[in-house]
Amino acid sequence: MVAKTFGSAVSGVDANLITIEVNVGQGTNFFMVGLPDSAVKESQQRVESALKYFGYRMPRQRVVVNLAPADLRKEGSAYDLPIAMGILQASEQVNFPTLDQYVLMGELSLDGKLRPIKGVLPIAIEARKRGFKGFILPLENAKEASIVNSLDIIGVETLDQASDFLQGHIQIEPLVTDTREIFHQGIDAPEFDFADVQGQENIKRAMEIAAAGGHNVIMIGPPGAGKTMLAKRLPSILPPLSLQEALEATKIHSVAGRLGKHASLLAQRPFRSPHHTISDVALVGGGGNPQPGEISLAHHGVLFLDELPEFKRSVLEVMRQPLEERKVTISRAKVSVDFPANFMLIASMNPCPCGYYNHPEKECVCGPGIVQRYLNKVSGPLLDRIDLHVEVTPVRFEEMTSTRKSESSKDIRERVIKGRERQKIRFESNPEVFCNAMMPSHQVKQVCQISEAGKTLLKTAMERLGLSARAYDRILKVARTIADIAESEDIRVEHLAEAIQYRSLDREGWAG
Repeated sequence: MVAKTFGSAVSGVDANLITIEVNVGQGTNFFMVGLPDSAVKESQQRVESALKYFGYRMPRQRVVVNLAPADLRKEGSAYDLPIAMGILQASEQVNFPTLDQYVLMGELSLDGKLRPIKGVLPIAIEARKRGFKGFILPLENAKEASIVNSLDIIGVETLDQASDFLQGHIQIEPLVTDTREIFHQGIDAPEFDFADVQGQENIKRAMEIAAAGGHNVIMIGPPGAGKTMLAKRLPSILPPLSLQEALEATKIHSVAGRLGKHASLLAQRPFRSPHHTISDVALVGGGGNPQPGEISLAHHGVLFLDELPEFKRSVLEVMRQPLEERKVTISRAKVSVDFPANFMLIASMNPCPCGYYNHPEKECVCGPGIVQRYLNKVSGPLLDRIDLHVEVTPVRFEEMTSTRKSESSKDIRERVIKGRERQKIRFESNPEVFCNAMMPSHQVKQVCQISEAGKTLLKTAMERLGLSARAYDRILKVARTIADIAESEDIRVEHLAEAIQYRSLDREGWAG
């Protein structure tokens, strides 16, 4: 007898429907076909042990399991549950009248318990798209899948429980989650707040500009000046995630297995801070079975690279293309996968190896040329893609002990949202662009028109600093954002002047 069950294979951040066909007939041996990897092939032992634990038997006949479509590689242990249900149906040990109405996924332990799996959210989205009634999966993953409405999410703990449900012996109420309620509960609960930061008003201003226009930032300053503390608070002033953005970010974390047990929708913008020993594959994604890297996990959020010159040169250079295209393409011999990577890059670095170059009080002990060699670890093309270069100086004692209340993230965020709303109206005809930092060069000329006085100022700055054409565009974009925050239709000279001062590393003689 032939039985059919349905599962799913995750490719990139999307899922494909997989039909698991099981044929039990005359003969001996167990065969699995349809490009399964080692983890899928090993399901025979897990399934057999789980079936025996609950009093079922593994057929001592010829069992053929086909995973269709046969030309798509199947990976991971999540096919255990549909294979087990297919064997029970094909061997006529049980009758599942509603088996074809559900997508089944789950890894079996030897005692028949279901272990959590990765990529549940895209699988649930695909199941709804294909018109299935429900999705049977491990109980620990049920909350994540319940984000998808119009689909019965049946969380089970054991193989026997899944079998009883499909036979109609027990009723399991589908898990229902009010996605919008969960989303709105967590949207206004940032972990860090700018109200905790004393002083550093110029850095807060730069962070506000960066958040309002989606600009990349690099902070240069001595150890202990507050670079990491300020970077961690940037997500708290970014505009709240839209529901669509939250779903996109959650899908990526689901595929990577980073949501955790009983996790649901991401309501806060992601903040990723990888260590400087990270490899280029871990940063941009890849592997035999392509997985999202840190830049994709930071999608719609912030990627913070602390001590930028300590990262390997090859790691930093692979970021150049994703910074421009807002996605990363992982190509292999048989597959090409796109992962979204629309993130804000926040980097920090010391000005020199000892950390005290240009320090107002402490003396730098680095020898001649050492400072420049240290800065050269970060390539010019990468620095060109960073809009704001900000010098961070140590906070004075008087500012640290001041009782004056600092401006909260909530107040700053309100101005940021107003600036983003102006940009939303400006770019409503181009759905690929939603903030000033994403403007293509041809649009910069239209949107960022400046007066003759502004052109003179910018020409002088470019000649003196030796700026590239890309840096020229960056200055205009930042000036446009400053004008948006000031609710000005035109880019005035003072807006340009402020934008130019955020090119610290381009200044002649900055590193001696």
